[in-house]
Amino acid sequence: MVEEADSAGSTYQELARTLLGDERTLTTLEVAERTGQSVQLLRGFWRSLGFADVPDDVPHFTEGDVAVFVRMAALVEEGTVGLNAAQTLVRAQGHSADRLALWQLEALVEDAAARYRLDDTSARLVVLDRLAALVPVLEQQMVHTWRRQLVALLGRLDRDIARAHAPQPPENGELPLERAVGFLDMVSFTERTAGLTPAALADLVQSFETAARDTIAGNGARVVKTIGDAVLFVADDLRTGAEVALQLLEVMSRAGFEVRGGLVWGRVLSLSGDVFGPSVNLASRLGDVAPAGAVVLDDVSAALLEASEPGVTLSAQAPVAVQGLGVVRPVRLGRAHHDDGGGPAAV
Repeated sequence: MVEEADSAGSTYQELARTLLGDERTLTTLEVAERTGQSVQLLRGFWRSLGFADVPDDVPHFTEGDVAVFVRMAALVEEGTVGLNAAQTLVRAQGHSADRLALWQLEALVEDAAARYRLDDTSARLVVLDRLAALVPVLEQQMVHTWRRQLVALLGRLDRDIARAHAPQPPENGELPLERAVGFLDMVSFTERTAGLTPAALADLVQSFETAARDTIAGNGARVVKTIGDAVLFVADDLRTGAEVALQLLEVMSRAGFEVRGGLVWGRVLSLSGDVFGPSVNLASRLGDVAPAGAVVLDDVSAALLEASEPGVTLSAQAPVAVQGLGVVRPVRLGRAHHDDGGGPAAV
């Protein structure tokens, strides 16, 4: 169902015209006729962007919508990308844009409510009234950040290609990318959040996510996803992954969060902005069995880290049976420093 504001002269309608650059005067059938594409294909494109179906006789589309659809259809017709790839590209844009817009809007509402001491509805009215002034900045920032992220990704792609020509490339059937996979979550999250007000819960989750993202990004690793009380990250080498894990323990402790996690070196498949594979599952399961305030590795990853990073301590833990993975041998990760006598000691 497509919803519209009641008043054509409302702030919403004015802002919508500004954002879309035109009036919504075209129906689904008219767009299909204009583009020479089927209604079914048009609907698939619209759904991939994350939007609800539009009744055939409802004017909902603009000339800008037509232009975007035509350009993507042309890429398929020219053979630049396949149909499945085009749908994936569109779906990625829709999912990311939906999450980004919601995140930004809620941040602005929270800011208005806190600074002006407003209830939620009043804060949203303030944001609606003032958003037009912010749109150019947010749009410029989005495009610039996307370009920067693409450049960083291409750099990693270049390194991965170089590794593929190394003496020991991945064998047939192996997952393509070697990565350090880290998983960290809060201990006793349910108990800690019981009875919190919505504002306090939001502040808790936001503080955790901010600390995690800043620490991970600042060390050259990447957040794959956050899930409220947990974060999944990857790094291009095990030493970086270990440093991120240790810093996360330190940062979270200072922020008042008790956390635990797992770290694994292995091969992964990158798909739809996520990573998949046995290494991801193992990192998560190791996090489940790690002591509070600790990060553990599997014994194989620990042996690799020990050979390349003398600045850490590795302490074998008792083997544990993990559902779906059998018996694993966790190794606790610590930071080495020198005591007054000059010898190494674990933090």
